[in-house]
Amino acid sequence: MIRLDIFSDPICPWCFIGKHNLFTALKGVDKDLFSIEWHPFQLNPDMPEGGMDRREYLEAKFGGKEGAIQAYLPVVEHAKSAGLNINFEAIVKTPNTLRAQCLIHWSKLEGCQDRMVQALFEAYFCHGKDIGNTNILAGIAAETGMDADVISRLLGSGQDLLEIKERDTAAREMGVRAVPTFIVAGQHVVSGAQSVELWHSVIEDIRNQLEEENTDVDQFG
Repeated sequence: MIRLDIFSDPICPWCFIGKHNLFTALKGVDKDLFSIEWHPFQLNPDMPEGGMDRREYLEAKFGGKEGAIQAYLPVVEHAKSAGLNINFEAIVKTPNTLRAQCLIHWSKLEGCQDRMVQALFEAYFCHGKDIGNTNILAGIAAETGMDADVISRLLGSGQDLLEIKERDTAAREMGVRAVPTFIVAGQHVVSGAQSVELWHSVIEDIRNQLEEENTDVDQFG
């Protein structure tokens, strides 16, 4: 099993597209090929806890309305090409994702991390939900099979917020500058929302390498 570490933020559209393309490429592939773990990286670590108006955020980030439109044109095109139905009109707030990152962290312990990441993407990009809101996060947890009451208490207590911040900082210190960032087998870095075709190529290379290693073991074992 090959380790695949993914650094991502649930409000990053390229992360949503990148996950979709990766998992599309993995369809029909041995489920034990990759051991996937999702890691926190906040696009906006200084975002106010309550988030901010999305239009104001985008215009401030990209230098006005026209800049925001131009910045998002490639996102719209790639999402459409991937078959993803992103409803940008439904998104009214850009949230602070620290607590959503905690939820992703806890979901790993419950064995549902991939489902949680997908649920957060869909909640935000398809339904415009405020995934910085603890009640909404508890509801998403329930939808993925976690205990909503437990999650509500954890979110209210601030459990693991410091750890997530420290992991975010550690990712930046090791060179992660943007998301999604994929690290294959602890050494090969794949950045950005890569195509299904590229992932097919990566998967084929890994399979060939594993076959060669098994052949060597058979010959000399």
